[in-house]
Amino acid sequence: MSLFDNPIARIQQFIDVGGPVVVLLLLLSVIALSVALFKLWQFRSLKLGTEKGLHNIVSLAVRLKRQHSDRASSRGDLEDVLAVAANAQIKQLQRGFRVLDTIAQIAPLIGLFGTVLGMITAFQALQQSGNNVDPSILAGGIWVALLTTAVGLAVAMPTSIALTYFESRVERHQLAIEAAVTRILNPAALAAYDEETENAPKAAVWPVPADAA
Repeated sequence: MSLFDNPIARIQQFIDVGGPVVVLLLLLSVIALSVALFKLWQFRSLKLGTEKGLHNIVSLAVRLKRQHSDRASSRGDLEDVLAVAANAQIKQLQRGFRVLDTIAQIAPLIGLFGTVLGMITAFQALQQSGNNVDPSILAGGIWVALLTTAVGLAVAMPTSIALTYFESRVERHQLAIEAAVTRILNPAALAAYDEETENAPKAAVWPVPADAA
């Protein structure tokens, strides 16, 4: 019977054979999947990687630039204020990353721990058999022991891939914010922004860099 023929029965078999270690790993996989789905929804709702995803920061930069255009505020002061706003948004996007990172790191260790426990049990059974050594006992014990390692890796690998993907999305978004703010704080760029906004109020006048999509 393959996993795809009857997945529920197969998972139940894994739980029966692997015991509490497999149960813990399956629980971690559910948590990782939930966090990953939430991050996908969050990124989509915030329009990450699009012009709309930069709207709040760009609007704040334009507003601050206009408010302080006739004052002695330096560009560095404006950049500090915008950096606080940008960091707040980045931290919001990074929520849940630590959970995924922890699961990706500890899942293989938990699987290995289960393997060690299984090997101990297998060799204890082999010792108790005395002179009547049955190779199938040892082979069966090793198979059960290695199952937890396989489950641990199966949980850790997709979690690590998902985390890397999310981190790259946030990093590209951060670079796009920095580029947009730099353009806004440039006086010539601000004038161009005003002109393009008047001519095309519904168009995206500050496109996201190609590598941020």
